[in-house]
Amino acid sequence: MKYFSNMRRAVILSVGVAVCLIAEPMQVNATSGGEILQSGGVGAVLAPSLTTEEYIQAAEDAVGASWGYTNIGIADVESGNLNVREQPSTSGKLVGKMPKDSACEVLEVTDDGWAHIQSGDVDGYVSMDYLLTGPDAKMKAKEIVRTVAVSNGDGLNVREGASLESTVLTQVPKGEEMDYVETLGDWVKVNIDDEEAYISAEYVTVVDKLDTAVTMTELMYGQGVSDVRVELVEYAKQFLGNKYVYGGSSLTKGTDCSGFTMSVYKKFGVKLTHHAATQAKEGTKISKGDLLPGDLVFYADGTGSINHVALYIGGGRVIHASNPKSGIKISKYNYRTPVKYVRVLRD
Repeated sequence: MKYFSNMRRAVILSVGVAVCLIAEPMQVNATSGGEILQSGGVGAVLAPSLTTEEYIQAAEDAVGASWGYTNIGIADVESGNLNVREQPSTSGKLVGKMPKDSACEVLEVTDDGWAHIQSGDVDGYVSMDYLLTGPDAKMKAKEIVRTVAVSNGDGLNVREGASLESTVLTQVPKGEEMDYVETLGDWVKVNIDDEEAYISAEYVTVVDKLDTAVTMTELMYGQGVSDVRVELVEYAKQFLGNKYVYGGSSLTKGTDCSGFTMSVYKKFGVKLTHHAATQAKEGTKISKGDLLPGDLVFYADGTGSINHVALYIGGGRVIHASNPKSGIKISKYNYRTPVKYVRVLRD
């Protein structure tokens, strides 16, 4: 079941007065068209105890924030992804998926409850049943917006401390986004896979960021791949956008990097330990050129000790439980420097 507030939203900005009529929450059956992977949307952004006056004030507070959007929409799903389709119909071809809390530009709304949206490189239609718009979307966006440091150069050094003499932990490619912590003089403190590090402020741009849809190309698993690898990768991608929890292994309630790979493989009868460095020894070492969807990619700290693992999904990309801010996400396989590739599946 999906719950949401049946609200008539109107914010009259030209005179600086917000008007909003709020009715009691109503219960609605989730659509049967498969528009959500896993469970249905959570609906209301607002707590049930929010008064009309508090809602109006929150809507006014959100007015100035647009993050580059004219008519912002936010994917309102409890977990999993909101399907983006080529046509406004549940039978329309899938062109992408919007993870939970990702943003889009709402271009048009059809009479039968579909929104034509643009999100990142994805252009298509989503069900309005699972999309926040108007003041609700802006208030949600203010709650979930992330500040990131974007790399301006290839092979940019990420260091253990704020000094050129400090150990290089890894390198990141141009355009890679790292969760921003703070600026300390000539250095920017960032978070990579739940570890704090430093990068020269000269080579990054700090911006506010809302996540966007993932294209079907980004979700592709490649050609000539066995059925079990296809199934494993498709299974893993169902949990895109779910929570990161240190020490966790629940694909729905929260997991860390090795808990994610362990739990995905468990579904297919393969037992792995709950530790990235140990997982790196539980299969056969392979080269980058031999990588197939379902193989594991490992990353290390400045001492060379493996401290992170990701699942290769094809197309030069991995899916992994990154950190509490990003959760389970898709990245380029070399979003930081890989140190080992391992094959666990025997297909």
